[in-house]
Amino acid sequence: MAYYIGVDGGGTKTAFALFDETETMLASVTGPGSNHENLDTGFDGAAEILMEGVSALCDTAGIALQDVDFTLMGLAGIDHPYQHDALCARLRAQGLERFEIFNDGFIVVKAGASGKAAIGFNCGTGVCCNGIGADGTMLQRGGLGDFSGDCSGGENLCVAVVRMIYDELFLGLEQTKLTALVGAAYGFSAREDYLTLIERLEGPQAAQTARNLVGFFFEAAKQGDRPALAYCEKMAARGAQLIAALTRELTFDTEPIEVVLSGSINVKLENDAYLDLLREKASALSGKPLKFIKLTAMPVTGCVRWIRQDFCKEA
Repeated sequence: MAYYIGVDGGGTKTAFALFDETETMLASVTGPGSNHENLDTGFDGAAEILMEGVSALCDTAGIALQDVDFTLMGLAGIDHPYQHDALCARLRAQGLERFEIFNDGFIVVKAGASGKAAIGFNCGTGVCCNGIGADGTMLQRGGLGDFSGDCSGGENLCVAVVRMIYDELFLGLEQTKLTALVGAAYGFSAREDYLTLIERLEGPQAAQTARNLVGFFFEAAKQGDRPALAYCEKMAARGAQLIAALTRELTFDTEPIEVVLSGSINVKLENDAYLDLLREKASALSGKPLKFIKLTAMPVTGCVRWIRQDFCKEA
């Protein structure tokens, strides 16, 4: 029996899964976030997290790491060749063999598209837009935070929510329903109370606070809140630009071009106002027929499909 490991590493958690040659998942474990950009220990810390997760997965399945035929990792933060090479070197130094690393956005394409060529637009903690062309060309747009104008990720939304409330309470600008939603949830009464959100977002409660604020954002948009809807417009416009850029630079042999949506922002929340704008703007800007697909499979399944397509002699 052949064994394959898939790894989906994000900013907050990392999924490890073991598959057989029929692409059946045999075991899975979850570890902490493995994005080297979020770790004080950088590439060394990321490599340690990844090796610990791979070892735990093998232990759970009752096999040795040497029994694994190939490992494919889709990792947030791997945006440039130097990052790929730096992390690969550390993993090899720790004994990992027969593996490859890509940005996590590419495994979204493999997990959700009907064929090999498609675009994946992932909005989780951060943002990335990745495409694979019919000739195998792989391109990424976004994923560099403020440097690439990312504004649709969870981190971006948390900053936006706090700023909208700040603008209302401290600058006397436009009112937002977010003030009442957040105040009711946390029992805030004075405007200074709202500043504790910053502390919450930087402390041990950060993950839950972020989830709450993102949920409040989309609830406010659903209720027709003008500041929230204006930010939805900004998110959709930037997302459309990323998607349209890939439709121009890559070749696709079938239409409509599939756009796989993934990440909690795109698929797990009531966000119709934002997604409707994204579809409309991306279709108009690209000038090509697009088919948007919400990813329902685990992104890590894209790893084993990719292995079977390109890295497995038996496939």
